[in-house]
Amino acid sequence: MTEIAERHAPLVQRLVDRFGAAWVDETSVTGWLAQGGDRVVLLAGDPVRFPEGVDVAAVLPELMKAFPGRFALAAVPRDNEDAVARRYGCRHWPSLLFFRAGQYVTAIAGMQDWDVYLKGVAAALQMPPSRPPTIGGIPVVGENDAPACH
Repeated sequence: MTEIAERHAPLVQRLVDRFGAAWVDETSVTGWLAQGGDRVVLLAGDPVRFPEGVDVAAVLPELMKAFPGRFALAAVPRDNEDAVARRYGCRHWPSLLFFRAGQYVTAIAGMQDWDVYLKGVAAALQMPPSRPPTIGGIPVVGENDAPACH
C-alpha cells in the first residue's frame, strides 16, 4: 500500500486512509463492483495535467456525508486509470463512475459546483443501470468529440 500512496495526490490517498475507499484496478474492479449496492469509482487523473482531480477528491468526503451510507467508494491507481477508463468509456478526467449491483449507471465528469454535484449524485443514485458508452470495450467518440482522458 505504501507504494500506491507514493504515486498519488495526498487527497486521493486520504480517501483510502480516512474515508474507506478501496484501491481498484482493471482486474479487481469487477470483483469490487460485484459486492453490490451503489458504488462510485474515482478516476482522478494526473494531478499535474488535471489538477481538478484533486479538487474532486477533496469534495468526495462531503458528498459521502450528504448521502450517508448510500455508496461505497473506490479510487483507481494512476497506472491503471487508462485501462479502467477504456473499459467504461470514460474520456474525461477527472470522472466519477457510478455503478449499481455491478452494472454501470452513469458518470459525472470534471469538477462541479456543489449544487450540481448534489443533483447529479442524487440522480445517479436513482437511475437504472445502463450500458457504458463503449462498443465492445471501445469508447464511443462522436465526429467532433476528441478524447479528453489521454
